Amino acid sequence: MRYEGRIFRPPGEWKSYLLQCTIGCSNNSCTFCGMYKDKQFRVRPLKDILEDIDMAKARYGNSVKRVFLCDGDAIIMRQEELLAILEKLYASFPALEKVTTYAGPRSTLAKTPEQLRQLRQAGLARAYLGMETGWDELLAKVKKGVNAQQMLEAGIKLREAGFDLWVMVILGLAGKGEASRTHALESAKMVNEMKPRHLSALTYMPDEGSEMCDDVNAGRFQMLSPFEIMEETRVLLENITVGPIHFTCDHASNYLSLKGTIPEETPKFLSMIDGALSGSVRLRKEEWRGL
Repeated sequence: MRYEGRIFRPPGEWKSYLLQCTIGCSNNSCTFCGMYKDKQFRVRPLKDILEDIDMAKARYGNSVKRVFLCDGDAIIMRQEELLAILEKLYASFPALEKVTTYAGPRSTLAKTPEQLRQLRQAGLARAYLGMETGWDELLAKVKKGVNAQQMLEAGIKLREAGFDLWVMVILGLAGKGEASRTHALESAKMVNEMKPRHLSALTYMPDEGSEMCDDVNAGRFQMLSPFEIMEETRVLLENITVGPIHFTCDHASNYLSLKGTIPEETPKFLSMIDGALSGSVRLRKEEWRGL
């Protein structure tokens, strides 16, 4: 297997064989993200990708059960190339259960519903969508590349095509004051309309090499305190009314680990948050947090 630069994957893909299909991210302008700033986006030649699958077959044999297509947006690839990759993967690994990928919202919108269904039927099972926020103003501010309506349409399009849709929001992304509450309320509203099967809430941490990190260091952006993050999390959770949604808030960046089903376990989550706000539930120490 050959990799270029740093490789990232969702926490849940830790058992997956990572197949690099694109280099970097097709957007790569988000102010909060420094993951792919050292890469010039491009799609790898199909020949190289298929060779990597042969190399993985030689190394792992029939043990591969999951594959994650990286880097930041394999959905952007030409349809025939993605289908060829999926066909090769399932032919090479008889025990393969699922193939997953990050899905860029603009790339998703560029695919027809029929193309997305075709990819799903070919074995691309799960799409991770970095929603980040449901607030239109904040999406523009962090240079996500789409507005709120487009983000919503991308998520619904993936869900309706049959994908196991996993979306991510970033707590603390809007900063302090009323912006924090608006971010939480608008994000909850988008989740209610998008209806994903999974929702992960991460907590913003400055990522070196990103615009937002520079703003933090220069004092132009005021990060939320741990208790303000708890308050924002509470607003988010108490306003999500659809379900069942598998909810995780147990990333290394989070101050309080929450994991379960919304809305069934929402009262338990709110009770834990209230405990954290009152001081009876301990939060993760700052030095134990990480990206």
